Amino acid sequence: MCVNYVTISRQISFDWFRTPIEANEDWRDEIYQDYAAPFIVHDDQGNRQGMLGSYGFVPKRRMPPGQRLTTMNARAETVGQLRTYKKAWAESRLCLVPATAVYEPNWEQPQHVRWAIEMADKSPFAVAGIWRSWDEEDGSQTHSFTQLTVNADEHPVMRRFHKPGDEKRSVVIVPEDQYDDWLGCKNPELARTFLKLYPGDLMNAYAAPRSSQKKQTELF
Repeated sequence: MCVNYVTISRQISFDWFRTPIEANEDWRDEIYQDYAAPFIVHDDQGNRQGMLGSYGFVPKRRMPPGQRLTTMNARAETVGQLRTYKKAWAESRLCLVPATAVYEPNWEQPQHVRWAIEMADKSPFAVAGIWRSWDEEDGSQTHSFTQLTVNADEHPVMRRFHKPGDEKRSVVIVPEDQYDDWLGCKNPELARTFLKLYPGDLMNAYAAPRSSQKKQTELF
């Protein structure tokens, strides 16, 4: 599963995804839980619309006291069953989460190292997700989103990540020619047919440790 990724700029959203983002707020390049980031939906006319939302389906400020859910990823196998996600899934609140890289922990060495996964040609890509809105006390609305994941035990790239013995998981990268089919899908069962692993030969992965990790790995 992915809990950290690099998002896109307004210019890339317009040029590559053909989606203007009209939100006034800015966002950071590297996204973690509760950070604001762009995501793409279909508007009522079926056109792409860029929105800004919080990464993680349930923002921390919306969680009951003492409860700490991890909702940056939703498992495809249970997204229609779990209370947290099933309403959005049943209502086909599908989105694309644009990115240039996602990060995963690689445990192929004594000290795990963060690796970056991107497209082999360095192009931006989009991850399948679901989203929701929140009514605020001042009458405004805010939004949040999560990325969908599938089993990756047999994937040539994504099986390299996560702890030994743990199930290997991967975000769902949507092929560019399926963006609008995914966003416009109104049948939850049909939507499941989009949740497939991306071809490994079209992906690239490499060590991308944080500065503190880089110092640690130099000891080995």
